Amino acid sequence: MKKQGYVGLATFAFAASMLTGCKLIGDVNYPLNNETVEMHGDSIRLTLTLNVPEKGLKKKTTIEITPTLGSKTFKTITFQGEKATGNGKVINYKSGGTVNYTDIIAYSPDLENADLTVTGILKKGSKEAILDAKKIGDGTIITPLLLQNNDKSLLGNDNFVRTTEEAYTESQINFSKAKATIAKKELKQDDIIALTEWLTSAMTNPKIAPKSINLLSFASPEGEVGKNGTLADDRANATKEIMVDILANMNYEGAEAMLNAIPKGEDWTGFKAAINASDLEDKALIIRVLEMTKDPIKREEDIKKMSSTYKRLEKDILPTLRRTQINVVYDKTSWYDEELKALSVSNPDTLTVEELLFTATLSDDLNEKLRVYKLAASQYSTDWRGHNNAGVIQYMLNDMVSAKANFEKANSLNESGISLNNLGLIARQAGEREKATELFNSALSAGSEVKYNLGLIDVQNGDYEQAIGNMGSENTFNKALAQVLAGDNESALSTLDASADNNTAIGYYLKAIIGARQNNLDLLTNNLTSAIAKDSSLKSEAAKDREFIKFFDSATFQNLVK
Repeated sequence: MKKQGYVGLATFAFAASMLTGCKLIGDVNYPLNNETVEMHGDSIRLTLTLNVPEKGLKKKTTIEITPTLGSKTFKTITFQGEKATGNGKVINYKSGGTVNYTDIIAYSPDLENADLTVTGILKKGSKEAILDAKKIGDGTIITPLLLQNNDKSLLGNDNFVRTTEEAYTESQINFSKAKATIAKKELKQDDIIALTEWLTSAMTNPKIAPKSINLLSFASPEGEVGKNGTLADDRANATKEIMVDILANMNYEGAEAMLNAIPKGEDWTGFKAAINASDLEDKALIIRVLEMTKDPIKREEDIKKMSSTYKRLEKDILPTLRRTQINVVYDKTSWYDEELKALSVSNPDTLTVEELLFTATLSDDLNEKLRVYKLAASQYSTDWRGHNNAGVIQYMLNDMVSAKANFEKANSLNESGISLNNLGLIARQAGEREKATELFNSALSAGSEVKYNLGLIDVQNGDYEQAIGNMGSENTFNKALAQVLAGDNESALSTLDASADNNTAIGYYLKAIIGARQNNLDLLTNNLTSAIAKDSSLKSEAAKDREFIKFFDSATFQNLVK
């Protein structure tokens, strides 16, 4: 077959056999836009315009034309002369005419290298003649099948924070009624001894860094408000003096600057909490007084009227409120990376879910990541992230059955855009595009990755402009492929050059296709040479790829693929 230009007409004519000693049909041609048919959206669309010349079809003649691609046939085209009976399109004998034709068949792999032919039946009355089969084109360009499965899965993020602000609040100094002096016995109490031991330990612990020691001093809500305010001040200062001595004895550097005396006055909040926690008979009444009476003097007077109850307050409740609460605010550093990795092996049950999820990110080994995510899923089974993230790694390892099970478990615990997106990946890989599209559309809030995944489905469906829009600004092979299929070769080259596939075998191969589409032999051969150098299997692929059909007779091309 003589090769035509890319937009030239692949035209073949044939004449019918004589049925009655005369020619019943003239030369009919079948112009195609290209010499090859193309696959888009899993289908092959054939568009023909059958041109019948002037006086080309006898008035009582009917012709049925059937295009065939390999073993598959398209629908039959019927046209007829002015006096023929039937339902075909009527062609005027004197002027001739055209028949526009479009049909779609499903693509199958056997159609990649099949010939496009036409044959038919010529009828006049009861007589028929078979028209010889004629090749009018080649099949099939299957460039959409170059789509790479680089769907974007989504991990559930950990909330691991290596350094957190904590507070040690286990110690306090108690005071006698209306006093601000500290009895020696107070410094021998277990909580003060524990505080001293904790501070001593913190001095040598690189993961504990005290920042401030806040001395919150209170007076019990009895007596004059003004005096109680002064009493709280005095208690704060007295506690500060004691803490200066304690820290000095420990050789604690910069200790005094860390101490903050914070007098709080009368402790009505603590009083209410203590009443709530007590078994006093009148506690409901006392609570009502606290809530209804805003004046502290009137409030105290009303409570004192409950004489029997007030004695219990003086004995059991009020003494606990005469105090200074010692709160040490410090930065706590969690495990270092190497410690986390070691603990995930030796003592994983000592790690929190946040620590486990973070530890998995410390390795580039997919199997190690999977091991740690499985630990998180097992130890914290109600947290969706362990299941989801294990599923992501299983997906990357091509274990679709396990990945699907983990994504479904994660989604049952917490339906989110992340888990819905990941379930969409499984559906797309299984060929369930409608289901995948529904899942992705429900997951759009999870981020741009979801739209990219929708773009992959757009390419499969043959909607290339929408694919380009969904794939966003990121430069990827698949976006470049969509641009090629949409006819924007220059943008595709720019996208490829800026992508991670700029120097890969498949990237070079797509550039070679762009060269063929632009009729640029140098661009074709240079990139095809690089593609074959990186992946020798592409030599046989290129030899049959109908993208390069215009160059099949080129010695330069043949030297590359032979």
